Amino acid sequence: MQKTIVAVILMAAVTYIPRVLPMIIVKERSKSRLLRSFLYYVPYAALGAMTFPGILYSTGHMTSALIGMTVALILAFFEKGLLEVAVSAIVTVYLIQLFIN
Repeated sequence: MQKTIVAVILMAAVTYIPRVLPMIIVKERSKSRLLRSFLYYVPYAALGAMTFPGILYSTGHMTSALIGMTVALILAFFEKGLLEVAVSAIVTVYLIQLFIN
């Protein structure tokens, strides 16, 4: 039990330090537009990098995954809602899977 508590405290410290350390070191806001725009898009890039492989290998068939992703991208491009994009992609993949199997 005691080892578990120590492990949780150490994990909390390890995840807390990288979040707080930049705020302690850097006191003023960056004036560089390039750096600010880069930091603005980092969360989106990280989310995309984590999501993209899951999209391609989640169905078992690359064809249905690519078609579903294409449908989602087209609907997102036309600024449809998140629910509509997700449901449309899922239904598309399901229908393609019916024809493939």
